Amino acid sequence: MAEIPTSDYPTIDPTSFDLIISATGLSASLLAASASIAGKSVLHLDPNPFYGSHFSSLPLPYFLSYISSPSPSPNLYSDVEASSESLPEPSRSFLVDLVGPRLLYCSDETVDLLLRSGASHHVEFKSVDSSLVYWDGKLCSVPDSRQAIFKDKSLGLTEKSQMMKFFKLVQSHISLTRSGATTESGEEGGVMIPEEDLEMPFVEFLKKQRLPPKIRALVLYAIAMADYEQDNGDSCKMVVSTREGIETISLYTSSIGRFANAVGAFIYPMYGHGELPQAFCRCAAVKGALYVLRMPVIDILTDKESNKYIGVRLASGQEIFSSKLVLDPSYQIPASLSPRETVVSSNLSSYVAKGVCITDRSLEPNSANILLVFPPKSLHQEQSTAVRALQISGNVAVCPSGFFIVHLSTPCEDAALGKEYINSAMKALFNSRELPAESVEAQTKEEGESVEAPTQEEGETKPTLLWSCAFVQELREASYDGAVSICPMPDANLDFRNILSTTRKLFQNMYPGEEFIPQNSAPDNIDDDADEGSPE
Repeated sequence: MAEIPTSDYPTIDPTSFDLIISATGLSASLLAASASIAGKSVLHLDPNPFYGSHFSSLPLPYFLSYISSPSPSPNLYSDVEASSESLPEPSRSFLVDLVGPRLLYCSDETVDLLLRSGASHHVEFKSVDSSLVYWDGKLCSVPDSRQAIFKDKSLGLTEKSQMMKFFKLVQSHISLTRSGATTESGEEGGVMIPEEDLEMPFVEFLKKQRLPPKIRALVLYAIAMADYEQDNGDSCKMVVSTREGIETISLYTSSIGRFANAVGAFIYPMYGHGELPQAFCRCAAVKGALYVLRMPVIDILTDKESNKYIGVRLASGQEIFSSKLVLDPSYQIPASLSPRETVVSSNLSSYVAKGVCITDRSLEPNSANILLVFPPKSLHQEQSTAVRALQISGNVAVCPSGFFIVHLSTPCEDAALGKEYINSAMKALFNSRELPAESVEAQTKEEGESVEAPTQEEGETKPTLLWSCAFVQELREASYDGAVSICPMPDANLDFRNILSTTRKLFQNMYPGEEFIPQNSAPDNIDDDADEGSPE
């Protein structure tokens, strides 16, 4: 990015704030909104000419440039490999999510925050039409309700009966838990899952319910959203307990039917996920936060005697002071000021491999927006993580009519292996007119025979892959030291629950006793105020 002459930078007035935030990603924007609602003076900066940082939705040419450039995001994106230098036209009409694939549950707390802060006035959503799972080389629907199980043609009578019985047990447990019951048996024959079963690995509980492999895979990876192969307990990076699995199923089922215009559990924002941080930025602006784009922080100021943080020096040369600072994860902080407390610590993968595909038709007839999950081992025997794919269409204003964007992701420790999984999924889904150069070779079973790449049923026509890109994103944890905080990168999850939890912890560490975006925090005249005080 070309340097802007110092004389072209605006002068910021006042020069002292309670909080300076450099980055406008979702976490940073939530912090800005919450701090502003709490009455703090906030200066919100971004070195980019757009809102959203690593959570933005960018026109295709800018997306490719952003993940390929060493600045302003050094070392966060790597191994970028596009199938062609020639982009589909009109290339600027394709908006690509840096966080993809990503969705919101209708009952997610992120949706509640949008509603109670007033940010929902600035973003609209579309429903996801269907959820699919890749099983035995075929795309199968995810039966996530009794009605869906009854209608599902891919399940036999025995499988339907087993799945009905399982969901009846889960729904009974959820209902009794919500009512405050503490015993294993409730009124009218209701049953709660015993405590010892809640603590066991979810996969073992499913086996205890005598669910066959296909049903276990549907529940584990397409409903409970497990990332890692659960059947290998000793080597699994993150074992999902029954309690955790039931909690996600509860969120999933409570999301179905919450909104009249949403056919399933998930919704997607019009114009892409970059609209979410911008909506919260608007809320912060209404409450008095000051916004300046194209304004990098080039240095951190410290007190000469105590060596403690006191402010920042901007690219304009101006010095701005504050008691607290929040930085983008790409910012290189001096060792003397490095945050000492990690807000979220894990021993999981350090990277997420991603893919972006542009195609000429839907993966499923009569469905525009589709969530698809590849369970572990569904692509080849060595596949140890689930691969998620999200197809979105022109009806959410991210691409021209007649085109589709498909986002893919999988957590990984090894970039090459992660990209191999992504390319395997591309090969399984699309006619490979243009696949990345590192195509996936046929895998070998333990017995030694060759395994062909999975294909759809004979007679079905796959969508044509018009353009694709595979890359790897580093995962950096949020951290805090009392004055300087680091907000999180997008994680490898489908939803924003972990990012929201991390952001809340950051805010509570920064401002103990203050409520994180309290109820009824939206202004009464939000429509008028938003027009006058919102960011550009």
